[in-house]
Amino acid sequence: MLLIAVAAVRVSSRSGLPSLLLYLGIGIAMGQDGIGDVSFSDAEMTQVIGYAALVVILAEGGLGTKWKEIKPALPAAVALSLVGVAVSVGVTAAGAHYLVGLDWRPALIIGAVVSSTDAAAVFSVLRKVPLPARITGVLEAESGFNDAPVVILVVAFSAAGPVEHWYVLIGEIALELAIGAAIGLAVGWLGSYGLRHVALPASGLYPIAVMAIATVAYAAGAMAHGSGFLAVYLAAMVMGNAKLPHWPATRGFAEGLGWIAQIGMFVLLGLLVTPHELADDIVPALLIGLVLTMIARPLEVLISLLPFRMRWQEQALMSWAGLRGAVPIILATIPMVTGVADSQRIFNIVFVLVVVYTLIQGPTLPWLARKLNLGDSAEAADLGIESAPLERLRGHLLSVSVPKGSRMHGVEVGELRLPKGASVTLVVRDGESFVPGPTTVLRRGDELLVVATDPVRDAAEARLRAIGQGGKLAGWLGSGPETGR
Repeated sequence: MLLIAVAAVRVSSRSGLPSLLLYLGIGIAMGQDGIGDVSFSDAEMTQVIGYAALVVILAEGGLGTKWKEIKPALPAAVALSLVGVAVSVGVTAAGAHYLVGLDWRPALIIGAVVSSTDAAAVFSVLRKVPLPARITGVLEAESGFNDAPVVILVVAFSAAGPVEHWYVLIGEIALELAIGAAIGLAVGWLGSYGLRHVALPASGLYPIAVMAIATVAYAAGAMAHGSGFLAVYLAAMVMGNAKLPHWPATRGFAEGLGWIAQIGMFVLLGLLVTPHELADDIVPALLIGLVLTMIARPLEVLISLLPFRMRWQEQALMSWAGLRGAVPIILATIPMVTGVADSQRIFNIVFVLVVVYTLIQGPTLPWLARKLNLGDSAEAADLGIESAPLERLRGHLLSVSVPKGSRMHGVEVGELRLPKGASVTLVVRDGESFVPGPTTVLRRGDELLVVATDPVRDAAEARLRAIGQGGKLAGWLGSGPETGR
């Protein structure tokens, strides 16, 4: 099974397919209609494990979200997460009611469930597609934000008795978002401050501490009756942009946990489904998915982004990039747990819809981006910088990797113009290390060791990143900070 999972990761990475489909296939193959003949029908356990996995996935996504990219995208992402969700739920529910013949309650549940774009699917596909930062920022932020209002709507529609008035639901959504955002930002800031000022006894503890802090944010948000999902995403985003010690190791650890969470969650969802029961719901799922993809999603993008004057090409791509994944399938277990009539049919429709339309949208997204001339492949690669605190010496040792595409290639060490108190002490090239001089020319693939005192640590890292993005003239041409000696 481990070899199958590893092969699935490699196929997913090379094909552009969200890993959802491959892991669901593994789960189905293990299930009662597959070769494993494993019988599993515990929807409540699936929901609990799915929520736990989603916390890890959102934390990994938040750690990889760059504030400079997401900051200008926040208003648009919030609009998509609130106004857009309302439009999507209404249009999709109407399609499910009038085209498929579902009663209004199951139609509204399906409309709410499939209105959530999936963080795992979005992160796994978008980070392989060279899109402009504006589009990527909006889509990633939307996938992190829209879980909260969707969960509230699904729970409300699945509850026994009449559904609450729309203005009560809007008030609950606003309150939970506000509480979750406040707790997430506070926990993220406190965690970042502590990790930057307390030297842990081993470097391997930093990744564990970061993930633990993100989990605390979720727990605190949920206990305060706020959005735990929004809290964990924002807390991780704050820490991911705080220049924490041993950052590349932390990032790699989070990515590994994210893969494990995806594998476990998707395999479990594959086990929960019974393939021979899906036949009667394939056509309804395709019809509802067509309404969602071709009408509801474009309409929600058009209405939500109307004040932001985005080009039609950008809106078209964002309409197609509203990827669904494991989150809607997990949310489809809520009516099963609460005992809603036709809950098994709701789950089957959502399952088929997600699989079919993810299979269509994921691989075609890069092609559509090229056709719309929205590729951004010329953007310079960011440097990989790892910081190890030297507590007794009151300094930091920065390990800098010069990747392919970095504009630091061809720059002399003296042209870095690092601030006083920072110096390049060692260069590792082609497996050999040497002490550089002022005229040493840096190349792609080099590993640099930079020693910086506490007061200039941040300025030195900022200067290195500016050179990596803007070349030797960074600062003079407005592309980075000028921190000359």
